[in-house]
Amino acid sequence: MDSVSTVPARAVAPLLEDFSLEMTGKDVPRLEEARATIPPGTRINVTFLGNEDLGMRLNAARAVKRFGFVPVPHISARRLRSRESLEEFLEALRAEGLADNVFVVGGDPATPEGPYDDSLAVIRSGLLQKYGVRHVGMSGYPEGHPAITDPVLWSAIETKAAVLGEQRLPGGVITQFGFDIDPVLTWVEAVRQRGIGLPVRIGVPGPAGVRRLMGYAARFGVGTSASIAKKYGLSLTNLMGTAGPDRFIRALAERYDVQRHGEVKLHFYTFGGLKATSEWVAGFRTKDLTPVPLPRHAGS
Repeated sequence: MDSVSTVPARAVAPLLEDFSLEMTGKDVPRLEEARATIPPGTRINVTFLGNEDLGMRLNAARAVKRFGFVPVPHISARRLRSRESLEEFLEALRAEGLADNVFVVGGDPATPEGPYDDSLAVIRSGLLQKYGVRHVGMSGYPEGHPAITDPVLWSAIETKAAVLGEQRLPGGVITQFGFDIDPVLTWVEAVRQRGIGLPVRIGVPGPAGVRRLMGYAARFGVGTSASIAKKYGLSLTNLMGTAGPDRFIRALAERYDVQRHGEVKLHFYTFGGLKATSEWVAGFRTKDLTPVPLPRHAGS
């Protein structure tokens, strides 16, 4: 029997309160389909991808607010073509009451498309406060980044936390998703040891097909060795199967120590499966941690 399967419900329940979700600009129909299973007031991050435009991003953020949730629009620094394009986006958010919370990330392009090399440059610009931003999220990488060295990553998060403090802007960290709790908790403890007290949301893959999970893991440089896959419950011999984060969350509940790790919550990467993820969370909470069958529409 898995050693974490005996974790009591009371230990896991706090982790499943005030969780957050992620969606793309194209996911508005999926959000509408899932809205009844998502708790009111849930924070929902809206991506800033290269195949999305301003209208799509705004439409998604509007939908999040309209359905009673808290929109957290992403700002991808390297995708911004100019200072004016950043101001245009922020002004559009402010005009519709969507600018309170943003998540600033460097973004995928190897070469910046405009004046912002990284998320720190956006934070330092002063434009976030100018347009009414009240909370700023940033990324964390417990298993590193395929294109950025660990010393650079640590310097970046320390500097961003310090600059937000100087600007008196509350902030938080959302980690990249992973399959193994060991590097995640080691990283969170290191964050606290460096004097960074920002709340941390641990990135968790929502229920999805094994093939899709492995594909995203390879894309983002997340470890996918056989031992890690086994810990998470992925079947490498059945790539057509599905997997949920049961073991990961139980392991987190068993080992999480507020004295060492500070404030920790969960952030679910839905991979388009907003309804599958929200139903999974609801089922996991109400069935006292007994194994929960994945919804048929979780996809592969």
